[in-house]
Amino acid sequence: MTKYETLSNQLTEQIAENLRKGITALPTEAQLTTQYHVSRQTVRAALALLQSKGLIESRQGSGSYATGLSPDSAQNRIPILITCSQEYIYPSLLTDIRQALLEKGYQLQILATENNTSIERTHLRSLLENPPRALIVEGTKSALPTPNADLYEKLKAENTRLLFLHNRYDALAGEACVKDDNYYGGYLLANHLTDLGHTCIAGLFKIDDKQGHERYFGAACCLRDLGLSLPDTRVGWFQSADVNALEKKQDTRFLAAYIKEQLSDCTAVICYNDEIAYWLVKELAYAGIQVPRDISVVSFDNSYLSDLSSVRLTTLTHKPHEIGKTTADNILRLLQGIPTISQELPWELVQKESDGPART
Repeated sequence: MTKYETLSNQLTEQIAENLRKGITALPTEAQLTTQYHVSRQTVRAALALLQSKGLIESRQGSGSYATGLSPDSAQNRIPILITCSQEYIYPSLLTDIRQALLEKGYQLQILATENNTSIERTHLRSLLENPPRALIVEGTKSALPTPNADLYEKLKAENTRLLFLHNRYDALAGEACVKDDNYYGGYLLANHLTDLGHTCIAGLFKIDDKQGHERYFGAACCLRDLGLSLPDTRVGWFQSADVNALEKKQDTRFLAAYIKEQLSDCTAVICYNDEIAYWLVKELAYAGIQVPRDISVVSFDNSYLSDLSSVRLTTLTHKPHEIGKTTADNILRLLQGIPTISQELPWELVQKESDGPART
């Protein structure tokens, strides 16, 4: 074995140890020459070999840094705690994240919590047995205080980097998060409806996840700023259990009650997402209420459900692959020891067929 190959192996071991400690910078060429008693040419050849393996990268004027990829392939898995891997928005999102990570040599491990704090705790305990170097987290019932903050703190103590997706726990507010700009989204939809002449606008939001609160708040603030209101009598709230019953049993009783009790004097409704809007349009039809003739319906996500609906849904969207790519880019930065900050991705309106001028 040549001198530079021997040095490359020694540095590979050192990189693995440093990554466990959160250290990504390599010593300078001069320091390596002195430390290992080799020539500058041997150091450069060893570094070139490490770079060819994807273990380090050179930053002009700054030196060599570990890419975050571990020599131990088992350490190159990145778990993601997701509320439900089968829910309608997740397959494409997870595909985008997985593809971006694969290109850098990482594997994505999907762990579904079913939005259940007990299942989340089971996953976290399992991860603590062999702490990953990074973890992507979609919070479970994020609008509520989490009883699992202690396990996240234990993972952090093991140098696991955390990146939150879609929401973030208050107890871990210092961690970076990639999320939708939900306040702006609610504001945008409410403003769009008022431009169409609607003044009696209702809302239907999820109560146990932060996204629902943020989307409600944006819509309410828009109407307030325009001299209108979103009174409590027009706002419906549902929880994860209602969604489970809807998906597994097509139990739409909470939607039927909402239509009967809170939509009678409204000409438009802002829905938490396309899934709820899709089922609401069906339930409105059962009640003899036509969309958009009698009431306009708008929502979030621009998913396939927005086009499968009997009336194609006006909805909000992001740039294609934006959330997945941004999430992957940020977790890779954290693995490289590069500080990252939270990002809120803006929504864009996609107008289809489910909204129209207010009825007179």
